[in-house]
Amino acid sequence: MTKHLYNFSSYIEQELTQLNANLQKMIIAEHPILHAAAEQLFSAGGKRIRPAIVLMVSEITAPENTITNEQKRLAEITEIIHTASLVHDDVIDNCETRRGIHTVHNVFNNKIAILAGDFLFAQSSWYLANLQNLEVVKTISKVITDFAEGEVQQGVKSFNPQISIEDYIEKSFYKTASLIASSCKATTILSTCHTDVQNDFYLYGKHVGLAFQIIDDILDITSSKENLGKPVGLDLKNGNLTAPLIFALEEKPELYQLISQEFQNLTDINKAIKIIKNTHAIQKSKDLAQEHIQLAIQILREQYSSKKIENLLSTTYYIIERIN
Repeated sequence: MTKHLYNFSSYIEQELTQLNANLQKMIIAEHPILHAAAEQLFSAGGKRIRPAIVLMVSEITAPENTITNEQKRLAEITEIIHTASLVHDDVIDNCETRRGIHTVHNVFNNKIAILAGDFLFAQSSWYLANLQNLEVVKTISKVITDFAEGEVQQGVKSFNPQISIEDYIEKSFYKTASLIASSCKATTILSTCHTDVQNDFYLYGKHVGLAFQIIDDILDITSSKENLGKPVGLDLKNGNLTAPLIFALEEKPELYQLISQEFQNLTDINKAIKIIKNTHAIQKSKDLAQEHIQLAIQILREQYSSKKIENLLSTTYYIIERIN
């Protein structure tokens, strides 16, 4: 993480520390294998950007800027839902490592991993219901539907070079941005904000989420296995055509051949990565991410003073700085 993630107020740092402790308590399962699988998901750590954003939006919008227990619980629910989606993603993508440790299905098997993911979704739903706020339940429940929609879209367009940037953005919303957008909106509902404020923070979360996914997809091409905690080029290997490849296709038609043969040869992934890096695709992808970051920042600055949103702005800038 960069300096911005360590630039939270001490209050947020304390909340994140408590969040990590609470996550361990919230995934209690009677069967030892299921418990071990679920526990492993959180032992890998993670940046906790999603719950951090929820906590900071809570602090900004809550009466007297005091984060409520319900908002703290919402932040925890957000991270559990995110983690559950990663377990299922890892099975679908056959990813051997995540955050530098073996994935659940790699340690156990696909069946246990799917059950562990389902268990976490069920746990999050139970805690969500216990917030006893129907509008929040409706807002967050839609996210799980969006996850499924995103996976289906990604699956049916696997290795399809005709995918457009618009298709890619739509899929990225379902798979990533929906959770951040809905969590931001849900915490403003808990703050009893006006619907205009709720919608503003939904849009803020949507643009932040899209930028985050685009940056992740750039790093899949430009970073290293050590930094990513998983193999480089995994999206290409699985036929998930992302912004860098879509933009590169405009300049390098030879990529069509590699896609049509589904990167079958051992050298195809490295060859494709090299071709992409020799185009303007990475910069175009960065520009696209920057566009969404600026839209998110504009929403904040139109509504609040710089001092009040300082930590949230820092975290928003951090997302784009991950590739600098």
